[in-house]
Amino acid sequence: MQAVQITEHGDTDVIEYGEYPDPEVGRDEVLVDVKAAALNHLDIWTRRGMPGLDLEMPHIPGSDGAGIVEEVGAGVTRFEAGDRVALSAGVGDLRMDDPTLDPRFHIIGEHVPGIHAEYAAISEDHLIPVPEDVDWTVAGSSCLVFQTAWRMLIERAELEAGEKVLVLGASGGVGHAALQIADHAGAEVYATGSTEEKLRYAEDRGADYVCNYEEQDFADWVRDETGGRGVDVVVEHVGAPTWQDSLKSLTKGGRLVTCGGTGGGNPETDIPRIFWNQLEIIGSTMATPDQVDDVMELVWDGTFEPAIREELPMSETPRAHEIIENREGFGKVVVRPDSEL
Repeated sequence: MQAVQITEHGDTDVIEYGEYPDPEVGRDEVLVDVKAAALNHLDIWTRRGMPGLDLEMPHIPGSDGAGIVEEVGAGVTRFEAGDRVALSAGVGDLRMDDPTLDPRFHIIGEHVPGIHAEYAAISEDHLIPVPEDVDWTVAGSSCLVFQTAWRMLIERAELEAGEKVLVLGASGGVGHAALQIADHAGAEVYATGSTEEKLRYAEDRGADYVCNYEEQDFADWVRDETGGRGVDVVVEHVGAPTWQDSLKSLTKGGRLVTCGGTGGGNPETDIPRIFWNQLEIIGSTMATPDQVDDVMELVWDGTFEPAIREELPMSETPRAHEIIENREGFGKVVVRPDSEL
């Protein structure tokens, strides 16, 4: 088969699209004929190489994708040939109440081979059904960011209707999902973006107030808009460049919930502000199967909608990485096997 492959850690020149051995289907696995997949910042980090990440090279990336079941292993009970499925990439012990807290928790596409290929063999436990009327572009680009944002806001931050929420980078992957979820939950939504186009998008998707962070300090803006109070929740996924202003944006007793640090993972922090204002710093990673089902039902019925900034053949995956790294446009970058185009 043809597959996207990272040959070593480095810049985009380490990405290749070419022949790779066909996957062998295990007893509890499903062979998926991939129709569409998508990139996340996770793919950038995996390509660059993160501390502690030890991959067998070449490595197939990809934590988002969808397609048709081609074959099932002898122990598979949930799917059969011809079913439409999408990947839910978090892998933990399903006997636990919260598999994301399994010490061995890992992510398909980051720690083990992913789905950016013509075919992928995936455990049936990490696939979800896709309704017939859902477009492959939507099915292949939604699961990772919407489950991440849902767990952050609904489960971890315990967002309530009427609260004020600040969503950083509201036109990015997690950002544009969090924006829609916060609006759906009845929150008053504050959003940041770097261009007028991105801010108009944020308004169309539920933002009540928007700020161009390239032109003004967003913490000062939040204080002005809230009469000095601040917001109840900040959705953080940038890290070092925004951390201090995110803390400044919170009201007393506010919650900062974070799922990553795309701009840097080791920010300076303001401990006196945290203890004096009794702030909560909450980490969040992926979601439980029940949480995935809850949020994806709202994607499948059109309540939530992924933004697609570009769709490319998998052979142009280096360009897809550049789009994300250069912050071009907004939403997800979708890649499809060249044989599908």
